[in-house]
Amino acid sequence: MPITPGDMLAHYCLVEKLGEGGMGAVWKAMDTRLDRVVAIKLLDDGLAQDREWLRRFEHEAKAVAALNHPSIVTIYSVEEAAGVRFFTMEFLGGRSLDQLIPATGQSLRTFLDVAVPLADALAATHASGLVHRDIKPANVMVGADGRVKVLDFGLAQVPGIGGGTGRLDRAAPAFESTSLLWGTLPYLSPECICAEPIDHRSDIFSLGVLLYEMATGRRPFGGDAAGEILDAILQQTPPLVTALRRDFPLHVSRIIRQCLEKDPAARPQSAAALRAELEELRREQEAARRAAAPAIAVLPFVDMSFEKDQEHFCEGIAEEIINVLAKVGELRVASRQSSFRFRATPLDSRAIGRELGVDALLEGSVRKVGTRLRVGAELTNVRDGLCLWSELFDREVKDVFVIQEEIARSIVRALAVTLSPLESDALRRPRTNDLEAYDLYLRGRRYFHQYTKKGTGFALEMFGRALERDPGFAPAWAGVADCYSYLSLYVERSEANRQRAEEASCKALDLDPDLAQARVSRGLALSLGGRHEAAEREFEHAIRLNPQLFEAFYFYARDTFAQGKNEAAIRLYEQAMALRPDDYQAPLLVAQLYADIGRGADAEVTRRRGLRVAEEHLQRHPDDVRALYMAANAQVATGESERGREWAQRALTLEPDDPIVLYNVACIRSLAGDVEGALDCLERAARTGQVQIDWVVHDSNLDAVRGHPRYAVLLRAGQEGGAA
Repeated sequence: MPITPGDMLAHYCLVEKLGEGGMGAVWKAMDTRLDRVVAIKLLDDGLAQDREWLRRFEHEAKAVAALNHPSIVTIYSVEEAAGVRFFTMEFLGGRSLDQLIPATGQSLRTFLDVAVPLADALAATHASGLVHRDIKPANVMVGADGRVKVLDFGLAQVPGIGGGTGRLDRAAPAFESTSLLWGTLPYLSPECICAEPIDHRSDIFSLGVLLYEMATGRRPFGGDAAGEILDAILQQTPPLVTALRRDFPLHVSRIIRQCLEKDPAARPQSAAALRAELEELRREQEAARRAAAPAIAVLPFVDMSFEKDQEHFCEGIAEEIINVLAKVGELRVASRQSSFRFRATPLDSRAIGRELGVDALLEGSVRKVGTRLRVGAELTNVRDGLCLWSELFDREVKDVFVIQEEIARSIVRALAVTLSPLESDALRRPRTNDLEAYDLYLRGRRYFHQYTKKGTGFALEMFGRALERDPGFAPAWAGVADCYSYLSLYVERSEANRQRAEEASCKALDLDPDLAQARVSRGLALSLGGRHEAAEREFEHAIRLNPQLFEAFYFYARDTFAQGKNEAAIRLYEQAMALRPDDYQAPLLVAQLYADIGRGADAEVTRRRGLRVAEEHLQRHPDDVRALYMAANAQVATGESERGREWAQRALTLEPDDPIVLYNVACIRSLAGDVEGALDCLERAARTGQVQIDWVVHDSNLDAVRGHPRYAVLLRAGQEGGAA
C-alpha cells in the first residue's frame, strides 16, 4: 500500500521518508504512546509475501536487538499494522559518514574517533554470529555529539538463514549493475564477487575500503563502470595511504593495507584485534597531543564563611571545575586527589604548582550567607607567579552552576585553548538544577572519598537523599553504583551488592551516556560479575570521554589482570600512576606485575614509591586496613619481612573476619614463606565465598602455596567472589 507523511501505523505517526534500506524504506515517525521520535523500517510489499524474506526480516530485527552495543542502532520492536510488517528503532540525528568525508580525507584525530567505534561495532556483530555484508559510508551515522552508529543490517548474514556465499537466491536490493551480488559494489570483498563462501573477514575488507576512503577522500578501487570496479577489486593494489597523506602514521597505512588483502587469511582475523590496534594508536596519538597541552591544577576553594561549615561545598565547586576542565582535550588537569592534598598548605602557589608539575594554578574562596554567594577565583602562572586572570562573583546561591561555567571558560580563554563544539557544550551543562540535591551529592562524594565502610554508608545516605530531590541526577546514581561496588570489593562481596551496583550504573548511563564516571561505574559493576568484554567497552568509553579519569585506568587494569593479561594491565596501571602520583595502590599492584615478567629493577623502584606514599597516607589514617596490608606486602617484598608481617597482623586485628583482609594477609604470609599460615587465611577467606578465583590463580604472591594439597582442595571447591 502507498505510504505518505501523516499516515498512522499502529500508534506511530509517519513524519518523513529517510531513505531505502536493504529490504525496504526507512521513515522518521512519532511514537504517540511514548512521545518520542523513532525510525521505522518497512518491509517491501513484494518481499513481505515471501515467507523466507519475512523470516529474514524478523531475524534481522531480533539479531540486531540482541547486540545491545553503543555503536549499533538500537532496535525497539517488531510489529505489524494494516498489513505492513515493520520494526522500530532509535532515530539517529546527525549525518551519514558519506556526507562527512572531505575530498582530501579526514584529520587523523577524526579518523581514529570514527574508526575505533566502527571496528568495535563490527567485533560485537561478529561475536553474535552475524556478518553485516554492507559496510559503507551511507550505513554509518555520526551524531552531532560525535557518536558513531552502524545501521542497516538488511543484508546481514544471519545464523540459520540463507547461504554463506556472495550470491542471492533471488533478486534483492543491491548495486543496480550487479543484482546478483550482496551489498554495494565498491565495498565488496573479492570472495563476495567470486561467489565464494564468506565470513566475518569479508566485513573486514569492506571496512578497509571505508577506512581508506576516510583517510584519503577517495576509494581504493576506482573505475567508471561496474566491470572496471570489479577488476580493480580483484586485481589491483591501491597506493599506500601514506603516499596520499604524508601526515598519517605508517601504522595506519599498514593496518588499512592488511584489511585490503585479497586473501581473507592475510587480513586481520578479527575485528576485535583490529579495534585493539586502532585503539592503541589513538591512545598514543592522544598522549602525544596532551603532552604538549598546558597543564592546570585546581586547589580546593577556601571556606570564608563565619561558621566554617561549608568545606564540602568549597571542595565541590573545585571538583566540578576539575571535572569540566578535564573534558577539554587541549588541557591537562591534575586529579582531585593530587591537588587536594595541598589544602591548607604553607607552600605558596608557585611551589605547589612546581610540585604538581603544572603550568597554572587556580585558587579560590567561597563565602555563603543566606541566599547570597561570593566566590573569588585567581589563576596564577606557576613559572613567574603572575596573575593570568582573577574575578569576584557576587551572586545568588542558585547561580553556583553559572559561576562554575564562567570560571571554566575564563581559564580556557586565559590559557588560549580552543574548544570543540562538544567541549563547549560540556562546559555549560549542569547535571542538576536542584541546589539542595547538588549539596547532598557533594557531601556524598566527600564521604565516599574517605574509602572506608563507615564513609561509604554515609555516602549512600547522601546520594539517596539527593536522588529523592532529583531522581534524574546522573552523578548521584553513579555515586550509588560506586558505593555498592566498593562494598562488594572490600566489605561484603554479595550478589545483592553487585546487582545494586549494576542497576544504579545502568540508571546513570540512561540519564547521561556522556558521563565518564558513570561509564566507569558500569564497567566496574560488569567486571565484578565477570563480564569482562562488556566492562572493557565501558572503560574504553570512559577514557575517551575523560582521558584524565584515574578510576577508568585503575579499574580497567584490575579487570585486565583478573583475566591474566599482565602486559595490558601494566600499561593501564602506568597510565593510572601518571594521573595520580599520590595514589599508593596502582604502583604497589603494578610492581608485582613487573616482578612477574622479570622487570626486577622496575619492580623495586615502583614498589618503594608506592610504599612511601602508603606510609604517608597511614600517618594521616593509621587505621586504614587496605593501606596497611598493601604496605605490608611491599615491605615483605623489599626484604622487611618482620615489619611487613607486623603490619599485616595489625590489619587482621582491625578486621579479623574480613575476607579481603584475610586474602591479602594470605598473600603476605606466602611471600614471607609461611605456607601453613597463608593457607589458614586463604581457607578462612574462601569459606566466606568472597574470594575471586581468577585472582587466586593469577596472583604470583601465592606461588609458594600452589604445590600444597590444601591449595588443590581449595581450587577444586571453586569458591566465587572476592577481590584483592
